[in-house]
Amino acid sequence: MRFTKEAVKDIQKLIPRLKAKLKTIILTTIATEPKSAKKLVGDLEGFYSLRLSYQDRIIYSINEKTHTIFIHKTKTHYGD
Repeated sequence: MRFTKEAVKDIQKLIPRLKAKLKTIILTTIATEPKSAKKLVGDLEGFYSLRLSYQDRIIYSINEKTHTIFIHKTKTHYGD
């Protein structure tokens, strides 16, 4: 599993409770059943989305050749 620079910045901004929830989601859902999340369409086709909180989503992609999951975002920017 790899995190983009943007995802790392997003994680740093999360409150401790959401950081813990993110870790749990990564270990229990994304790592075990990565394709169980919502498939995105349009500009984000090929990406998956899981809810972290009411506002925030985890956006990630899967590289089938290397079996690597890339976490792209962990915080939405509604209201920014």
